Formats: sequence, C-alpha cells, structure tokens
Amino acid sequence: MKITRSELLDVVYRFYPRGVRNFERIHVPPNEPVYQDTEEHRRLVEAADRGRAEYPTWEAMIHRLYERYKLQNESLNLFAGGVDPAYSARLYRPRDLEPAPSLSSRASLSFHVSLLGPYYGIHSSGEPDDIPAAIAEEIEATYPGYQTIPPELGNEVVPDVEMDWALMGEATIYVCLFSRVWTWADPV
Repeated sequence: MKITRSELLDVVYRFYPRGVRNFERIHVPPNEPVYQDTEEHRRLVEAADRGRAEYPTWEAMIHRLYERYKLQNESLNLFAGGVDPAYSARLYRPRDLEPAPSLSSRASLSFHVSLLGPYYGIHSSGEPDDIPAAIAEEIEATYPGYQTIPPELGNEVVPDVEMDWALMGEATIYVCLFSRVWTWADPV
C-alpha cells in the first residue's frame, strides 16, 4: 500500500499539536496553551509507554542484528522517561571505525521503527552495500505491515509543529516520526 503525504501528516498531527510552541509552562503567558497539557502530547507519552512495554521485541531484533553488525542501540532514552517517537539504532561500518574519522568521512547508518504508526526508516550515508536491505528485511520480519517512508515525503517540513529539537517550521516528517536521531546520520 502506498503511503501518502496526507496519511503521514494525520499521524504527525495526532501526536504533535499544531501551532503550539514547546516551551516550559513558566515561559508561557497565562491562558495560552502549554504543550505538555495537550491531548497530542498525552498520546505521545502513551506511545512511549507502549514502546517501553514492547521493548523486548526491539531488543531481540537488535541482538540478532548485532550478531552480524556492530551497532549501538539509541533507544535507551525511553527508559529514562523520554518520550521518543521511535526505537532507533546506529550501525557502524568498517570505515566508521578508522582512527579519528572526520565528520565528512563517517559512513554511519541509522534505522528507526516508529512508535506512532506502522513506519520505519533507514538512513544511510557513505558507502553503498547490502546492509540497508538486510536491515529492512529484519525490520519487516519483526514488525509485519510496517513500511518505509519515501524521502520525498519524509524530508517534507511540517510547517506548524514544534518539538524539543526543532523550532516551528523546521521539523520534517522523518524527525516527527523517528526523532532527532534521524539527523545523526545525515548524508554527506
């Protein structure tokens, strides 16, 4: 089934309120909406709670992948009470492990499974190899029915949403559904 822009924005707006700045209550004038008090934020917290409860499925998949690749689980913030919208991990290719690689030469790959809807993303930069396809296969086996979001949709800016890591008009669909960890493996 083809994913549409409208479908993705519906998911984003279910978990992130439109036009509400993500400020601490102390910085919001009286009678103005506070992000943490919105129904959307409550849903995001519930999704993170489900993510904590269903973590053993993610952890088992990470262990299977770790047997083949060096990777780092980036989802531990969930256990510190974080409200991340996805499970995330980063894989280190041989080039990443060179002594003191520069930021422009790192060839990391990150992958994410959303807690907000049946979506996953694989963000690869650097050397082409078979690793993204192998990870996609593992994700689809572990999370049946999950689909990857095409870049022409995922990179689209959501103009009226603000979150911890992105000001109003800066967050992309990818960042909303997968967290700021998505940007940690930016293509060079």
